[in-house]
Amino acid sequence: MNILFIGDVIGRPGRNYLSKNLSRLVAENSIDFTIINGENSAGGVGITKSTYDELLSMGADVITLGNHSWAKKEVLEFIEDAERLIRPANYPEGTPGKGFRIMERTGKRIAVVNLCGRVYMDCIDCPFQTIDKILIELKDKADIIIVDFHGEATSEKLAMGWYLDSKVHAVIGTHTHVQTSDERVLPGGTAYITDAGMTGPLDSILGVEKDLIIKKFITGMPAKFEIADGEVILGAVIVQVDNNNIVKGIKRI
Repeated sequence: MNILFIGDVIGRPGRNYLSKNLSRLVAENSIDFTIINGENSAGGVGITKSTYDELLSMGADVITLGNHSWAKKEVLEFIEDAERLIRPANYPEGTPGKGFRIMERTGKRIAVVNLCGRVYMDCIDCPFQTIDKILIELKDKADIIIVDFHGEATSEKLAMGWYLDSKVHAVIGTHTHVQTSDERVLPGGTAYITDAGMTGPLDSILGVEKDLIIKKFITGMPAKFEIADGEVILGAVIVQVDNNNIVKGIKRI
């Protein structure tokens, strides 16, 4: 089984790119299951019902979120009914939405879990303790487990990768919008990458117009972010799992 994970989709440029290219990527790489991080899919921050539906129509099986889960208030109106959308599982009990989903494809039960880091991020529940509870709940219910760990600090992401080595099939980092080159299969058999990168404008700063960000750094004054134009880059990985549910590799795109 080939599982495609696409890093943070940045607004309309990212969505347009996937609309034109995702079906080709799926065909060329014999993809069986597609996960897209969509927390920046609506105007560069948050998700709406229309962008959720649009990503599904392109071929997403599951859409993950992150620290911008609630940036668009309308998400509260549909997240409970969105059966293929997940937000970080370590939000406090009672938060709307689900932190993981189990989907069946080609005879395999695939669990996708979303977690958010705490280093330089909002203070929410411990992601390590949260995943421990989820793994107990998933016992005998999932053949393959993929974790989207949405975090700022590389150290925290690496810690999660090593913590979950042999317990899940993949730990894929998101949030920083810069793809790292450390993809590998850890000794216990878990595929890992610190960040899958973004699907958004190449000539930008994390998807935002360069001049706005540079001015903000120079002046220290707040600025209204605008998504950049131009060529779009895809940040993604493919995790390869054999018929015995053993990870055979992870390939960066």
